Amino acid sequence: MKWLQDYQILEDEITYLEHSLIRSKNELKRWVHSDLIKIKLTSESHGAQLEEIIEATERELAHKMNDLENMKELINSFRGLDNLILYKHHVEGKTLISIVDELGKSPNYIYNKHAQIIKMVKYAKKVNPTQGIISQLNIMLSCN
Repeated sequence: MKWLQDYQILEDEITYLEHSLIRSKNELKRWVHSDLIKIKLTSESHGAQLEEIIEATERELAHKMNDLENMKELINSFRGLDNLILYKHHVEGKTLISIVDELGKSPNYIYNKHAQIIKMVKYAKKVNPTQGIISQLNIMLSCN
């Protein structure tokens, strides 16, 4: 389930960009309205370039958020119970119990299925973090 790893990486990147944007905006406020207002800036200094940094970060964040929405649409189109469980739990943020209710399966079945998938994903990541085994895992899971 390479898509799960890609999705989580993209979510982490967005979280980091949001944090970075907040920090840059707070720093800009300090340069304009607060304790750093009396310090002279050169054109090469970080403080002088903050507005450009903020604009670039906002653009990158917008692109990543668009990528995330596109990825959600793509992932939602995947077939199979394994993909459905992962999508509902990790993308939609639903609990495994609510997934049990939606899919009409037993709680033990969903818990075990989810645990099995996560073990395979972790194993694939451990064995070969780039691809190789992940492709084999995707093929194996698509046969189930």
